[in-house]
Amino acid sequence: MAAVLMSGSTMKMQRFTTMKMSFHTNSQGLSKVKPSSEELMSNILNRKWRLHLPDTNIHQIRLSPVGGENKNGPLSNMNFINNSHPCLGDQLMEKDSQNPSFYVVRDDLLHPLVNGNKARKLDGLLPLLMDHLVTDVVTCGGCQSAHGAAVAVSCAEIGIKSHLLLRGEQPEVLTGYNLISTLYGNVTYVPRHLYAQRETMLKTHANLVAGNAGEVLCCNDILETFSTSETSGASNMGKMNSCTSIEDYPRKVLIINEGAGDVVALLGAIRLVKYLCQSHLLGRERRVRLVVDAGTGTTAIGLGLGALCLGVPWEVTAVMLVETIDAFQQREKCLISDFRTKFGDHCLTNIDNGVVHWVERNRKRKFGNVLEGEIEACQQIARQTGILADPVYTLAAWELAVQLSNDKEDDAQVVMLHTGGTLGMFGLAQRYKSYFHGLKH
Repeated sequence: MAAVLMSGSTMKMQRFTTMKMSFHTNSQGLSKVKPSSEELMSNILNRKWRLHLPDTNIHQIRLSPVGGENKNGPLSNMNFINNSHPCLGDQLMEKDSQNPSFYVVRDDLLHPLVNGNKARKLDGLLPLLMDHLVTDVVTCGGCQSAHGAAVAVSCAEIGIKSHLLLRGEQPEVLTGYNLISTLYGNVTYVPRHLYAQRETMLKTHANLVAGNAGEVLCCNDILETFSTSETSGASNMGKMNSCTSIEDYPRKVLIINEGAGDVVALLGAIRLVKYLCQSHLLGRERRVRLVVDAGTGTTAIGLGLGALCLGVPWEVTAVMLVETIDAFQQREKCLISDFRTKFGDHCLTNIDNGVVHWVERNRKRKFGNVLEGEIEACQQIARQTGILADPVYTLAAWELAVQLSNDKEDDAQVVMLHTGGTLGMFGLAQRYKSYFHGLKH
C-alpha cells in the first residue's frame, strides 16, 4: 500500500476542525413566535457554551465576632468559619440574626488562570468565535488586566490568536495578569493619551491585524447571525477547507470591548442564575441578596437580568469599584437596551429603576489603589477559610456580604459571588511593597 503523507498545514487544519467540536451544546435558532419569559430564557440559553457545565461550588461562611477594637484591618473584629459542604435546597438555613452567615459561590475555582466572572462572560462568546471562523481577537485593558489575561488564555486554548492593547508602559518585571497575558497573547503597550480613545485604538489595530484581505467584526455582528442557521458553521468550514492552511485563509478579526462589556457577555451570568436557582441549591422561592464586585458592571447586570427573566426574588447588589453611580446606571441602560434588541423585550417590563442595586465600597479610593489593613484582611480570610480574596475586587464584596449578614432587619439570604482576581495580588505586591512586607509571618 502506498503511504499517504499528511502535510503540516493539513494537520493544522485537522486540529482546528477538531477544536470546533469541543464545545458543549444543544443549540437551535430563536423561535419566531413570541414566547413567554421562561420560554425566552430557554431559547436564549439553548446554545453552545464554552464551559462544559454551569456548575460551581457553594460554601457557607459563618461569622464569629471577637472582642476589641478594629485596629489591624477592616475585618479584624470578626472571625470566619468555612463550611465547604453546607446544607442547600430545602435544608438551606434561614437567616439567623444570632449566628449570622453568608454563602460564597466559588467561581474563583472555575479556571486556574481565568477569573470566574471572565469565564462566565466568555462562556457564550467563544463558541460564536469558532462558528464564525474568527482567526484573531483584539481587546484592551490596563497593564494588570484580568480581562486581557482571560482573553489571551481562552483564545489560546481554542487556537485563536489574541492581540492585547495594554495601557501604559511595560513594567520592569512581568508579574500577575501581565505575565500571563504576555505568555499567552500578543501584547502591545499603548501610551495613555492614545488609549483614551479606545474605540479608535481598537479599530486601528484590528484593521492592521486583518490586513487588506481580512475582515473586522464586533461582538454584535456575530451575535446577530445566531438565529439564522445552526449549520452556518459547517458551511463556513467547508469554505475554509478549500484553503491550503489556516495561515492562507483571510484573517477574520473580532474586537472585544474593554472588560468584555458586550451584550453577549450577559449570557453566561444568566446561565449561572438558572443553575443557582435549582431547587437543590438556592431555589426559586427564597429571597436572596446576591453580592458581587463591579468593575464594568456587566456581570452584575447579567445576574440582575437573569433573576428578572427567570422570576426569582433575588436582588443583585454590586459594589462599585470605579466611576460613579451615574456611569454604572448608564451602562446598565445600554446593555438592557441591547439585550432587548437582540432577544426580545416583552419579559423586560417595569425595569425603569434597573436590575442592579449599585452601592459604593466602604472606603473610597482610586481604582487599583490599596489601603492600609486590606492586605491583612485578605490574609485573615485566607487563613481562616482557605479562600483567597484580593484587595481591589473581591474584598469589597466580602466586606459588604459581612455587613448585610449582620443586618437584623433584612431576612434575605446573603450570597456572594467570588469572581476571582487573585492573580492580581502578584502585581499589587510589586506596586505596594511596603504593605506586603508588613504581613505577619
